[in-house]
Amino acid sequence: MTNRDRTRTFHEMHQSGCFMIPNPWDVGSARLLESMGFTALATTSSGHAWSLGRPDNHVTLDEALAHFAAISSAVSVPVNGDFEGAFAETPEDVAVNMARAAATGVAGLSIEDSTGDGNSPLFGFDLAVERVAAARAGIDDAGTGVVLTARTEGFIVGRPDLDETLRRLVAFAAAGADCLYAPGIKTPAEIRAVVEAVAPRAVNVLVGGDFTTREALAALGVRRISVGGALARAAWGGFLAAATEIATEGTFGGLARATPFAHLESAFARHA
Repeated sequence: MTNRDRTRTFHEMHQSGCFMIPNPWDVGSARLLESMGFTALATTSSGHAWSLGRPDNHVTLDEALAHFAAISSAVSVPVNGDFEGAFAETPEDVAVNMARAAATGVAGLSIEDSTGDGNSPLFGFDLAVERVAAARAGIDDAGTGVVLTARTEGFIVGRPDLDETLRRLVAFAAAGADCLYAPGIKTPAEIRAVVEAVAPRAVNVLVGGDFTTREALAALGVRRISVGGALARAAWGGFLAAATEIATEGTFGGLARATPFAHLESAFARHA
């Protein structure tokens, strides 16, 4: 399947139904998820950063672009790139970086409105909207037509204001976003409000814990469900539990629960 085919498929997936888009953090996890039957994948900025021994948002632009290229070339399904804040502040720079990211082979890209500044965690409304419009222009200039997801981060940066979240998402949709996303919303009322506000545009909901189900989200009109860094955290959780037992108890019970060597060898043999 060509990049153009995957992009077309990804657009079609956002038109109806509800699909899962789990988040691998490297080529191996991407290939395993594809082998399990998932029809699309999304990178995770936190999972990628942790795999490099860094905290989230501490990966360079060039490293992020190389990561997108590596993941998208390793699988045949569409891949959405978590592009954080597009590694830029001004709309002009956002457009340039988006065009570069759109050329990596991904079928989708996301841009968020968080600043990284604890005192002022969100870009001002007007600038945030201009940045989404610039992201759309950058993708259009690249000629790839990748799906643009616009995120507002209020619920995860200490500004959980539903009215402002809705105002931003509606404006982001008008600025050219294909999919809207407010990580941190959890209640059915919040999710339904977002879905209704931006309809008929698609909505992505982040699930990082056991608070809902695919069926429940589908019933609310959600098109796409991602898990962010949660799968990476789950993997690190198993690693740390087994390593802690070895370090503190001198026993190895955790290793008995590891995925069998033969299973992993078989899963990756088709790519050798």
